[in-house]
Amino acid sequence: MKKLFIPLKAKIKDLLKDVNLDGKVGIVTTVQYLDSLKSVKNFGGQVIGCNVSNALKLKMDKYLFVGEGRFHALQIALKTGKEVYILNPFDKQLSKIDKKEIEDMNKKIKVKQVKYLHAKNKGVLVCIKEGQFKLKEALKLNLPIFLFDTLDNRELENFKVDMWINTACNRIDNKNIINLEDLPK
Repeated sequence: MKKLFIPLKAKIKDLLKDVNLDGKVGIVTTVQYLDSLKSVKNFGGQVIGCNVSNALKLKMDKYLFVGEGRFHALQIALKTGKEVYILNPFDKQLSKIDKKEIEDMNKKIKVKQVKYLHAKNKGVLVCIKEGQFKLKEALKLNLPIFLFDTLDNRELENFKVDMWINTACNRIDNKNIINLEDLPK
């Protein structure tokens, strides 16, 4: 199937002028704000929920995520161990990922790791969408692979699988799904 991607750009002016954070601050955002922030000092680039590598390239004291929601910022906080602030370009509100959010997410991951270690039947979820298709990584696990385009958690109940390994976007949230990157080492 052919796909047509239409990039949507949001213009934001003077958004950072009132932000005053101490130390070296790395700035990252999602695709729609890239053009507005490219000229900003310490701009790291685009992040997506399952790939915050642009933030990791910056060796900063803290990070500022320009965008809506907490998902991307929480991923940056989990991966860097640094303070992460969120600047919402619509309401210009500045908030921070707090330690409790990080602790709660780490606890959730630990519970899934234990469940994974005790699971008798495991399966691997592989999304066929561009940018999320990680078949090579899935094949290395030597487990049954289930391809999908759009996942409906209810459909997973049709299989005798105790724990699923998700190779796609880590926004898929289910007590019986562990993200590939969260597998016990």
